[in-house]
Amino acid sequence: MRVLVVEDEARLAAALQRGLQAEGFAVDVAGTGPAGLDAARHGGYDAMILDVMLPGLSGYELVRRLRAEEHWLPVLMLSAKDGEYDQADGLDCGADDYLTKPFSYVVLLARLRALLRRGAPERPTVLAVGDLRLDPARRRVTRADAEVTLTAREFALLDYLMRRPGQVISKIELLDHVWDASLETAPNAVEVYVGYLRRKLGRDRLETVRGAGYRLAT
Repeated sequence: MRVLVVEDEARLAAALQRGLQAEGFAVDVAGTGPAGLDAARHGGYDAMILDVMLPGLSGYELVRRLRAEEHWLPVLMLSAKDGEYDQADGLDCGADDYLTKPFSYVVLLARLRALLRRGAPERPTVLAVGDLRLDPARRRVTRADAEVTLTAREFALLDYLMRRPGQVISKIELLDHVWDASLETAPNAVEVYVGYLRRKLGRDRLETVRGAGYRLAT
């Protein structure tokens, strides 16, 4: 899952980035309204966490412009403006949820997960492919009812593949959505982590489609 954080407070933006990366998200940060708008339009993100008071363009206007362009990226608005009319303005502009500062990081994560589920019907609460079950909220994976222990990166990779069972996913797409786009990652990192998953789930679970990518067998 790729998340865009648009926040001009550098320390908060960095803390959000670290925390979300630890949960397996790939995270980019923009520090101004115009930069956030450009990234949201062209970055291929799954969700955005958006501050209201931003240099150059407010969060309200940023969301308003996206929705006017029929861009439906799920948006969690994050702001110190905690009045009921402020929250109503954010939701009326097109944000999907609104969380006031200071906030609980646990609540932010739960709301982000809920936002991702609501934003796309193909994202159920618990993913199931054959006898594999993946629960994003509990960070739990089972195979034939036996728990499988995965690292954060392995979990994120399996999560992405399980949302597209039977589809061939290229290495580039996996790098874009599972790894941090701000870091240089060698393409063979995908091969390495696919190997890790095969050892834990069974070699027959992940098929290599030569010259195209990988497919989760259904």
